[in-house]
Amino acid sequence: MDEDQNFKVRDLSLASQGKKMIEWAEAHMPVLMGLRREYSEKKPLKGMRIAGALHVTKETAVLVRTLIAAGAELSWAGCNPLSTNDAVAAALAEEGISIYAWHGLSTDEFYWALDKVLEISPTLTLDDGADLIFRLHDKHPDLLSEVIGGTEETTTGVIRLRAMHKEGALKYPVIAVNDTPTKWQFDNVYGTGQSALDGVLRATNVLLAGKQLVVAGYGHCGRGIAMRAKGMGARVIVTEVDPVNALKAALEGYSVMKMDEAAEIGDIFITATGMKDVIRKWHFEKMKDGAIIANAGHFDVEINVKELEEIAVSQREIRPNNEEFVLPSGNRVYLLARGRLVNLVAAEGHPSEVMDMSFANQFLALVRLAQGEERLSPGVYLIDQEIDNMIALRKLKSMGFDIDELAPEQLKYLESYQEGT
Repeated sequence: MDEDQNFKVRDLSLASQGKKMIEWAEAHMPVLMGLRREYSEKKPLKGMRIAGALHVTKETAVLVRTLIAAGAELSWAGCNPLSTNDAVAAALAEEGISIYAWHGLSTDEFYWALDKVLEISPTLTLDDGADLIFRLHDKHPDLLSEVIGGTEETTTGVIRLRAMHKEGALKYPVIAVNDTPTKWQFDNVYGTGQSALDGVLRATNVLLAGKQLVVAGYGHCGRGIAMRAKGMGARVIVTEVDPVNALKAALEGYSVMKMDEAAEIGDIFITATGMKDVIRKWHFEKMKDGAIIANAGHFDVEINVKELEEIAVSQREIRPNNEEFVLPSGNRVYLLARGRLVNLVAAEGHPSEVMDMSFANQFLALVRLAQGEERLSPGVYLIDQEIDNMIALRKLKSMGFDIDELAPEQLKYLESYQEGT
């Protein structure tokens, strides 16, 4: 373990490998790279100290470099104990960036890293899951007066922050990057859909075609997983607690049933709900021999791993990120990535092309907070639609596409109520 005054990573010798990975991501993130070129001269983040907690991937490294190019000072940690790419972390550390992240953090090490990041006394925070923001409020309230605002990357974190604000506990404004269309309609749907299945396949190499694949939750992430699994020939089953989402799944051609029923017939299970205890003891006991279980939600609470360990008669790692549990019945159940985010633990996370839009939103949200003429009051805010449209248009142009524009008379028609039949 390499440790210095301003970083702690697994192995600095991995830095050259990490730099190549970052260069690959930069070549596939044209929107964010365009913003880097545009803002490297303006330096809108000069004087800002950013504390960040986000999965340390090659795409995150592109965002980090862009924030620094815009003038920011920053300190970084991972937002999940198993999602850090050690080569990327080493590359950032070698560049002189303050980073405390390595794959396989214990719970104590995870929170130690957050505390180290907060030593920067941030003026801005960037979070994924809201652990950093909650840690700041809970353990370091003396630092809150310096914070102008923050951003939040994922659904789970936004839910936590809205609950904090409802109780009056959130002490500064946070922009919900997750809730802007160029994030959730692409990152959550197409990113999670592809990368979650990528993680399952890397950990198992099973054939999806013909399998009964159960998706727990038909929100944006679950919808993406179901769509991609169907495209690879799986017979998809959806479980839900929301009647509207369940109806959408049914009308889009999927079987819909309770988890108690799905547990008996599923071959592969992927949770994407944001809720704890989606798969529990009695579900494991009903599963057929060889059932595969994975999670695509932010926290490792959706699959009750403790109950699985308690009922198993034996347990062993049979492949990387793939543990075999033998139940009293003799049936084998395979748990992937210890029930943590399968797309980041067993694979590389979302493709660079989709994170391009998410991280462009992150960057512009932080610029908005830094340049605001007056400080926003505590609360959870959305990104302006103009920014969302600008990012979408830049992405389209980078892909070689163009769109029509409304003529003046068409714009007038939209604003008029007099024209009818």
